[in-house]
Amino acid sequence: MADKKSKKAAEVEETPAVKKVPNLKAKYQSEVAPALMQKFGYKSVMEIPRIDKIVVNCGCGEARDNAKVLDAVVTDLGAITGQKPVITKAKKSVANFKLREGMPIGAKVTLRQNKMWEFMDRLFNVALPRVRDFRGINPNAFDGRGNYALGLKEQLIFPEIEYDKIDKIRGLDVVITTTAKTDEEAKELLTLLGAPFTTNG
Repeated sequence: MADKKSKKAAEVEETPAVKKVPNLKAKYQSEVAPALMQKFGYKSVMEIPRIDKIVVNCGCGEARDNAKVLDAVVTDLGAITGQKPVITKAKKSVANFKLREGMPIGAKVTLRQNKMWEFMDRLFNVALPRVRDFRGINPNAFDGRGNYALGLKEQLIFPEIEYDKIDKIRGLDVVITTTAKTDEEAKELLTLLGAPFTTNG
């Protein structure tokens, strides 16, 4: 009897946990991809634009004088994205800014797969609506190759950040990289995913 119980327990442990598909990813697969296929008349499903990755970065000029500032940036970015940030370093020296090549000047996180979808869902549906006097995001901030850049003035719009625990309000840059060939296709992709673009931009 004991053997049967332990065997059952072992079977339960070996069964892989079923991974939940993020809501936005499910929406892309069931609604967005077919809508794009219909609108742009792609011949193959491989042509349908999709989100490739999201890069969240935070520049921090004062880190060159105070290393503790960088720790705060890393902590905030980690809380917002759920992934450990990478320290970014200066690529070249700039005498006017007392900057030397290789100095740590910020942090960034590259999100892919499920974490990317979950972050985008929170960004569109939770964080952006918390911006004061929010009227929508700029529909013209595409780079000509289907990628979208968004600047956020403060990290406090993310519910993961506690106001009492931050040392300073900082801005973030969010770059959404898509496989779209044109800005029009990328904009349609993001709009269908729920990006709150302004209509008069």
